[in-house]
Amino acid sequence: MASRPGGQEVVAVQFQPVLVTGVGGRVGGVGRAVLDRLRAEGVPVRALVHHDDERASALRAVDGVEVVVGDLTRGADVVEALAGCRRAYFGMGVSPAYLEAATTVAAAARESGGFDLLVSISQMTVSQMDLTSRAESRQQRLHWLTEHVLDWSGVPVVHVRPTVFMENPLFARIALASILRDRTIRLPFGSARTSPVAAADVAEVVARLLLDAAPPSRRVYELTGARSRDMSAIAAEFSAALGRVVTYVDVPYEEWLDRDLRTQDLPPHVFEHIATMARLHGENRYDRATNDVAELLGRPPLGFDHFIRNTPALRP
Repeated sequence: MASRPGGQEVVAVQFQPVLVTGVGGRVGGVGRAVLDRLRAEGVPVRALVHHDDERASALRAVDGVEVVVGDLTRGADVVEALAGCRRAYFGMGVSPAYLEAATTVAAAARESGGFDLLVSISQMTVSQMDLTSRAESRQQRLHWLTEHVLDWSGVPVVHVRPTVFMENPLFARIALASILRDRTIRLPFGSARTSPVAAADVAEVVARLLLDAAPPSRRVYELTGARSRDMSAIAAEFSAALGRVVTYVDVPYEEWLDRDLRTQDLPPHVFEHIATMARLHGENRYDRATNDVAELLGRPPLGFDHFIRNTPALRP
């Protein structure tokens, strides 16, 4: 047994092995961080990877990790990966195949004997959506549909809905580039407020849910930073952490698309998603703050000082 904040206990080996997907993800590395936290508790992990590359080789070197190469949209691959697992984490990068992959995982888990928990990463935007809403990106629509499919499947599922990640390209690539160039944060958010969450907090929440012996008390957890504030306040946080002045520059949306986002050379599906997130920020759709991280982890959410410490380009 191991203890968690609030006195709850978790079982270190009961749920063996735990299937973890998305371990090769590049935005925040939530899947890999979940894997590392499970291993720290002595839980054996089966990692489903899409490519048998150097990242897969590195995982094979980790004690207690079994690597399975497969495709989340191929039923046979997912059935093989889930065999003998009672718990799993479903996460996948921004992809047009997201709903197909989630449906395949749900069907395989439904057929798997003794399966008792699927933790699925979604996004907080879906809480503001319905069947007829049209302002969101195709990826956000896929997340909305995925939640419904997983619920309809009858598989025991918990949806973790983070707001925008600190490690999202909006901050980790585009804002970072302008900070390094001229100490500005160029984004088209206007005076809107936002509450970015650290990927490390999301991973710790996912691992906590997978490790708890008791079933989760809720079906949905919405994860944000500690408070919602405008970009000028976030620029002040960067200034304090870096020891030099960083200023927020509000850029007209179309200008930002042309000068900042298009230069990132993103796939069309990803480009449309990031562009939509920026537009929705400007419409104040990300002005949200919850206590879920603090209540689950027994500590405040991490701030941008954590992001800065873990971004090599920003180190002195």
